[in-house]
Amino acid sequence: MGYVGNQQTEGFSQVPAKQDLTGATGTSLTLTHAVASSEGIDLFINNVRQEPTEAYSVVGTAVTLTGSVVATDDIYVVYNSLALQTTVAPDASVSTAKIIDGSVTAAKLAAGVQGVAGISSSSTSGTALSIDANNIVTMPSKPMFRVYGPSSNQSNQNYTTDTLVNYWDTESFDVGSNFASGRFTAPISGHYFFHISLQFRDLVSNFAYLKFRKNGSNNPGSFVEVESDSTIDRWNLAMTDIIQLDATEYVEAYLQVSSDTSTDWIANESHFCGYLIG
Repeated sequence: MGYVGNQQTEGFSQVPAKQDLTGATGTSLTLTHAVASSEGIDLFINNVRQEPTEAYSVVGTAVTLTGSVVATDDIYVVYNSLALQTTVAPDASVSTAKIIDGSVTAAKLAAGVQGVAGISSSSTSGTALSIDANNIVTMPSKPMFRVYGPSSNQSNQNYTTDTLVNYWDTESFDVGSNFASGRFTAPISGHYFFHISLQFRDLVSNFAYLKFRKNGSNNPGSFVEVESDSTIDRWNLAMTDIIQLDATEYVEAYLQVSSDTSTDWIANESHFCGYLIG
């Protein structure tokens, strides 16, 4: 007779027909193969079949009797089915339906979720997500700063050589505390936006220029120049740039005028700011 349906790719596995347990004593028996329930075996004591769940119960390979046997009793089991067991869940075998609501704790998230490494119970600015005791994940504030000054007019300042701009008396904010002494130091690698605006007056030099320096060297393209005009009382020199920084690299602003030693800074009308773009 022909075979109807798809041909089996593997043969059927043979279930052990019988296991002899004669010699056992007490109320416990041990099977050589695990079964899923009491009905997985037929238990015979002195050729009398025992009633499943009433006369005995089975958990895996452990059989517990409601009565007691002695070594002279003739005991054997006939297997009806075997339990299939695995110690490691197969890949992609756990669905959301298998996970109990609320069972994924902060400890499980700490090792990383979908490629986000380092979700932790605490974090420094810009370095990691943070998760609180209620498993609420929040994004930390990105590194950023804004400073301004000087707090009072500064007269007859000499900037005839490249000079660090450091009249920042007041911080509007400094998330992560990465700005100090005219310098911003990157806490993490990324692209940073910077802007500086300087207000001064009585400039009688031929020109003045402003630049960003990265790690003490001129940053290519970070340069702006203004030529003086004695008819203008106030001057504004401003510049914006995006600079790539690795962690611990820094940016400073430098100013130079051609020959004037009497540059006057206007109080609280200059500022310097920057923040991590990504």
